[in-house]
Amino acid sequence: MPHFLIMKAAIKFPSPYSVLIIAIIISAIATWLLPAGKYSTLQYEKSSNEFIISSSENQERFTATQKLLDEKNIVISLDKFKEGKIKKPISIPGTYKNVEAKPQGFFEILFAPIKGIYEAIDIILFVLIIGGFIGVFNSSGAFNDGVGFLAHRLKGRESILIIIVTTLIAFGGTTFGLAEETLAFYPILVPVFLAAGYDLIVPVAVIYIGSSIGTMASTVNPFSTIIASDAAGVNWTVGIYSRLVMLVLGLIICIWYVMRYANKIKKDPTKSLLYNTKLENPFVSNVEVSPKSKLSTVTKGLLSLFALTFIVMIYGVSVLGWWFQEMTALFLVAAILIGILQRVGEQNFIKEFINGAKDLLGVSFIIGIARGVTFILSEGQISDTILFYATNLVEGMPPTLFLPILMVVFFVLTLFISSSSGLAVVTMPIMSSLAPVVGVPPEEIVNTYLFGMGLMSFITPTGLILPSLAMVNVNYNIWLKFIWPLLVILGILAFVILWGGLLF
Repeated sequence: MPHFLIMKAAIKFPSPYSVLIIAIIISAIATWLLPAGKYSTLQYEKSSNEFIISSSENQERFTATQKLLDEKNIVISLDKFKEGKIKKPISIPGTYKNVEAKPQGFFEILFAPIKGIYEAIDIILFVLIIGGFIGVFNSSGAFNDGVGFLAHRLKGRESILIIIVTTLIAFGGTTFGLAEETLAFYPILVPVFLAAGYDLIVPVAVIYIGSSIGTMASTVNPFSTIIASDAAGVNWTVGIYSRLVMLVLGLIICIWYVMRYANKIKKDPTKSLLYNTKLENPFVSNVEVSPKSKLSTVTKGLLSLFALTFIVMIYGVSVLGWWFQEMTALFLVAAILIGILQRVGEQNFIKEFINGAKDLLGVSFIIGIARGVTFILSEGQISDTILFYATNLVEGMPPTLFLPILMVVFFVLTLFISSSSGLAVVTMPIMSSLAPVVGVPPEEIVNTYLFGMGLMSFITPTGLILPSLAMVNVNYNIWLKFIWPLLVILGILAFVILWGGLLF
């Protein structure tokens, strides 16, 4: 074999862990190349009714008044702070200053993943408990029977699964920010889609694209739309029609895109992007599934409890304000109840629970390591520098050019600040202050933020895509190859909707 062919065969796309470590190293190098800088920040203290303004030199306290906000060019109503809608420190426009550089070296790179794991321990524990829950449930055999029953009932109509699941998850994303919670769905839905004759990319696409398009077109999502609107000084209902158009048209496009791929590979498995990869068979799950026309009473009871757990989780998050502590406790209690119903005994319960958690240990590490990138940028004090340069880039542009370029700016910024609420409170006070200067309605700044951030969420390695791919053992490069045409289509659609917002 020629030497260059041997070299080509030896080249392999790095694992998710390596991708994130490379991102941490690149971020650390950036702290040596970019000047360090900080915006002054303002935070409300409810107990004293004071604003705390922090700069690189000092910290000052002022009585919380609307006049002070106006003097600082912050277009947020004082009531938003008093009602607790703006809790995190916000950047003050026009206060960026260069500060002493803090380049990140070897030890900072070494400690970043560890700090990230500490920071993400709530999500990590949630994922591990879900793994234990799935492990206990799988030991009953009820899940395999349920998948077999579903495969029997949907014979010839499997594409309905794609429409229903994508729509439901997108609805969760647009209303209450369904994102990290989707990690719980992979162990359930992957065998279902595989039993329907699809490859491993299809369930990832249905779950992740559904969540991402919902987030991109967030209509009432409190973690992005409402926080961003409050930080931009506008009511969250203003501009909702553009988001609804994005949601409906974007969801239709996403469903069409996934169904097109799914139908193509079902007719010809060699068309799968996973064909001839190291996966032994991307169309076969690790459990034996045979079609079943009936389910036993015990199996129905176990499946009902299983489904009820997820219904309670969704209700708790969307209505009761649950977060990871409550969700983790829910799955732990549900695992115990399933163990009791199965009468597996304490030792077998612990064994199955630990084995299930072990299956998701790699996913948990990926979530923690991804947070390490944020630590490097923050401690290297270049996050605000990147925002400052981005603001200067779009300032003074005509409205028709301003919004598309600003969307690209938010697209890039999301790579560095993957938290939707974090990106909103950091960028909105500054970007919204440009709206009257450029002649753009402030609600369009919010929509631009949502569309740019949402578009990057499909691929950002510091977000949830790497943990999601790790759940099914699909490489990141395969995902990029699959998703990039859809990103182009959605990007064009977003540009058109933003321009339409200027006209109507």
